[in-house]
Amino acid sequence: MGAELRKMRERAGLSGSQVGAFLGGERAQVSHLESGRYGVSAERVRRLAAHYSATDKRLVDALADMAEERGKGWWEEYRGILSPGFLDLAELEHHATRMRAIQMLHIPGILQTESYARQLFHSSVSRPPTTELDTQVEYRIRRRAIFDRPQPPKFDVLIHEAALRMRYCTPDTMRAQLDFLLEASQWPTVTVRVIPFDTQVTGSAHSVLYAGASVPALDTVHIDSAFDGGFLDAEAQLAKYRTLLDAVEGITLGLDASRKFIHRTAQEL
Repeated sequence: MGAELRKMRERAGLSGSQVGAFLGGERAQVSHLESGRYGVSAERVRRLAAHYSATDKRLVDALADMAEERGKGWWEEYRGILSPGFLDLAELEHHATRMRAIQMLHIPGILQTESYARQLFHSSVSRPPTTELDTQVEYRIRRRAIFDRPQPPKFDVLIHEAALRMRYCTPDTMRAQLDFLLEASQWPTVTVRVIPFDTQVTGSAHSVLYAGASVPALDTVHIDSAFDGGFLDAEAQLAKYRTLLDAVEGITLGLDASRKFIHRTAQEL
């Protein structure tokens, strides 16, 4: 939301100082709003949009709705306990209407079993204390609640064979995880496709989540990494990742072949 308010201001040709004066404050106030450090009311969103002469009513309505919901999500229970990145990802998934993901080395977090997630966190370089680990695992499992909604988001996962075979955990835990992945692949809005080792992969392929919003301007990419994650929202960046996802999907196995592949891999453990 802050990023979209910044884009609106820049398109209007206004500086942070000018908008700060309009709001009766200083430039820093605008900076805090646009970086997400300060909350903003739906009324203020509409006031700013009018000041910026924004004409995309659907976008303004969507931002106002986000402002109304801000601070009310279940993830807010973990604010001050887990890093903001954890919270931002859950909020992104909550608002998404569709998601596409590439996972090269791990089972997608939102589809991980408790045992797999626990052993994955425990084996990390920056191993958290037991209490924090319990909280991280609990939080990761709760993210899956989006699939219990009356209208869950569509989720298409492209997962490399490496992620199915990497030994972050015991064989029993990994087998149970693959069984659950197979179960999830049968959910109404979830598809899972496998990228086998013997397929030539584009050199730029890496783990990424593309979250589509109710308004295209709010589409967001989440880049996954070992120690941190980042969010991208510029249209040029989004277009590149849509192209990447299309290219990688083109080299995956079909849905039935992917399920058989996962089942066979589980049996081999």
